[in-house]
Amino acid sequence: MKVLVVGSGGREHALAWKLAQSKDCDELHAAPGNPGIAKIGHCHPVRAEDGEGLLAFCGEHEIDLVVVGPEAPLVAGLADQLRHAGVAVFGPSAGAARIEGSKSFAKDVMASAGVPTAERLSVARPPCVVKADGLAAGKGVFVCRTQAELDEGLRGASALGGPLVIEELLEGQELSLLAICDGRSALPLAPAQDFKRLEDGDRGPNTGGMGSYSPVSGFGPAEVEELLEAAHRPVLTELSRRGTPFIGVLYAGLMLTDSGPRVLEFNCRFGDPETQSILPRLDADLLPPLAAAASGALGEDEIATGDRATVTVVLVGADPLDRGDRGTPIEGVEDAERSGALVFHAGTAERSGRLLTNGRRILNVTAVGDDVASARAAAYEGVGRISFAGMRYRTDIAAGAEARVG
Repeated sequence: MKVLVVGSGGREHALAWKLAQSKDCDELHAAPGNPGIAKIGHCHPVRAEDGEGLLAFCGEHEIDLVVVGPEAPLVAGLADQLRHAGVAVFGPSAGAARIEGSKSFAKDVMASAGVPTAERLSVARPPCVVKADGLAAGKGVFVCRTQAELDEGLRGASALGGPLVIEELLEGQELSLLAICDGRSALPLAPAQDFKRLEDGDRGPNTGGMGSYSPVSGFGPAEVEELLEAAHRPVLTELSRRGTPFIGVLYAGLMLTDSGPRVLEFNCRFGDPETQSILPRLDADLLPPLAAAASGALGEDEIATGDRATVTVVLVGADPLDRGDRGTPIEGVEDAERSGALVFHAGTAERSGRLLTNGRRILNVTAVGDDVASARAAAYEGVGRISFAGMRYRTDIAAGAEARVG
């Protein structure tokens, strides 16, 4: 098969890395890709938002399957555009992608489907959570425990434009559970936990993600099945009932409260940086289930995951929330890879053979170990070999996490 991965971040590098290993993958292409993907496939200067350009590319290169990474093109209708032209796509239609594109729509779907979630509030009073209704690249959620935080959250969410959603503040452990879906059925990937806040101790503003790990203690197959039954499958049924069946990855961000799991949000694509921790644990070939889901015939075979653990640490530049960092030389990536780490490029460029920063999140360093503790040590060993001016990262990713699923 000839496969096209759409996107240019760390998630897309991880997808490309895993798909390139498939015995069914004859050619791997990426649009636009990044310097890391260029080492394992062919990168092309077509933007993820350029539907016409991607359609023309698929025709010219006889692409058999398109895997869309980022949410914005999906919400804008990229999958519809390609499917209507006869191209097989792993990614939801614009109608189904509204599950991420509009918080209000997601709340309505969950209410109709009977999915437990945070209560929506009519008045903003602390403690509460303020959310921008539309896409915000992971930075549209503001946890407000005090009036000062609420005032700041309302300003921040309003600055993103569009309506706001106010919810009760739920407390507990967070969990990310991704499932591959064909419109009717769902096959889970390994649960993961991510770290959204910029600074150690879960302080500072939300980011697109500063790290992740898998497995999560206490969430084996039985617990995952319960979560699928409570969250994913009812939403799949409801979206199908509305005439917008969901084909792609349905990602549930969950809060494990004392009164049971509650859905914080649904996303319409692979998580970032959860994907970087989930895919290296897979024993299975990823391409066949993605192709089967795209054709609407997923089947019921499990996607086998190994017993080993993974930890991913995200490296960002000096200004990770606004303009990002561009043009700063990066050193040590090959040294980190020689140490055994996987280094996924998230915001890099190459000029005259030199690797440079080119975004907000720059690199994702992932390591595999027999347990979370050993994977964490190896990940930070890899991080220690990389340097660029202004480099920042959290030092507490997966700190204290238990070694194995209980």
